Amino acid sequence: MFNRYKYRRVLTNNQEMYEELFRERNVKFIKQYNTPTFNYPTQEDYNNITILAHTWKLGDRFYKLAHTYYGDSKDWWIIAKFNATPTESHVKIGDTIYIPKPISKLLNYMTG
Repeated sequence: MFNRYKYRRVLTNNQEMYEELFRERNVKFIKQYNTPTFNYPTQEDYNNITILAHTWKLGDRFYKLAHTYYGDSKDWWIIAKFNATPTESHVKIGDTIYIPKPISKLLNYMTG
């Protein structure tokens, strides 16, 4: 659905300090992506999206929730970012995770 690399600048790293790594990987350079910045939705934006509450249970994973609610497990990072929880280890059983829908609107707010 949404490519998380879409708004990221690609940098080519061919610095001498990585020569040994280049030889090991049999490459001349490494592609690196800059870290994107996202805005959190404003109160007005929140009024235009639906936010579903999900109680975290044993076996839950962000990619599973993304597949269930968005139809694509690759969108797991949207749920993680929206909840300010970088990984599942930051969530405990019984915590409430919020699922924003539709993600197209949310991403417009976050990247706009």
